[in-house]
Amino acid sequence: MKAAPHTHAVPLSSLRRPSAVPDLPLVDTLRRPLQDLRISVTDRCNFRCAYCMPREQFGADHPFLPRQSLLSFEEITRVARIFADLGVTKIRLTGGEPLMRKDLYKLVAMLAQLPGIDLTLTTNGALLARHAQALKDAGLQRLTVSLDALDEATHARMSDSSVPLADVLKGIAAAEAAGFRQLKINMVVQRGVNDHAILDMLRHFRGSGHILRFIEFMDVGETNHWQMKDVLGAREILQRIASEYPIEPIEANYTGEVAKRWRLVDGSAEIGVIASVTQAFCRDCTRLRLSPEGKLFTCLFATQGHDLTTHLRTLNEDDSAVAAWIASVWAARKDRYSELRHAGQATGGKIEMSYIGG
Repeated sequence: MKAAPHTHAVPLSSLRRPSAVPDLPLVDTLRRPLQDLRISVTDRCNFRCAYCMPREQFGADHPFLPRQSLLSFEEITRVARIFADLGVTKIRLTGGEPLMRKDLYKLVAMLAQLPGIDLTLTTNGALLARHAQALKDAGLQRLTVSLDALDEATHARMSDSSVPLADVLKGIAAAEAAGFRQLKINMVVQRGVNDHAILDMLRHFRGSGHILRFIEFMDVGETNHWQMKDVLGAREILQRIASEYPIEPIEANYTGEVAKRWRLVDGSAEIGVIASVTQAFCRDCTRLRLSPEGKLFTCLFATQGHDLTTHLRTLNEDDSAVAAWIASVWAARKDRYSELRHAGQATGGKIEMSYIGG
């Protein structure tokens, strides 16, 4: 059955700067500024990666969000404009798998009109070959592709999908052809599952100009059966790389950058390590997340969200009121889950990463 037409769209012509923007920069209780917004455009995905969206929990009968409950592109653009006025300079589109949202390039084109915004997208690459050129033409500035191995068997095990590895590699090639000159390639590393692929990935991508980032297996959500014994820590990841390629550290691009940067001494590759388990970086976190149906989450490991949709639709508030409410959410923020986990003090359930993006 065809979904009912969306009735909550806001005309682009009505998107105006709030008349009373709160004092900037916005800072939370730990004096962290608001700089990054991650927008999950769908909770659906064509992979069932065990570390994110395990099939036993997200099977064929899983109740994904109905289309009519998702924020429209106009609503997302309105919210993004308000966030830009509140000091956000980087917006990342995520999912689920964002390319499963129909006509996503149209949203990219709308967001690309916002001045001063670094607009990026994270994808598993399976659908990228058919969408890369449209995304580039629409104004997307940067792309991150998730890829956990370069052999078919490990790729299938990690993604728990029938999508061939070749489709992801074709997507990367299509992105290059479309003009994305420097991709970020994200590899989630699980000890005993795909850690053998670390050097294979580096050999493949060195010299390509792309940045290869290794991510520690994290305890996101409540369904990925995370155990510390399955984590290959940043120190060991770097030791394995250094056993074949001498490396040296690079300074961070900006405060709050999640990846510690390194490069091969011969200049053939930049790498990054995201180590939220063994080297928690909560004290520099500047990110807020927006779920597909309009809830704000102040942490990747949050237990609950803040309902933005009520302010947009039910209360029909103007931009100034929405901005003030967002500012109050950020001002009350005190999240530092990874630090508490590291200290053995973390408690409570967590929202699934596939719902709010990584």
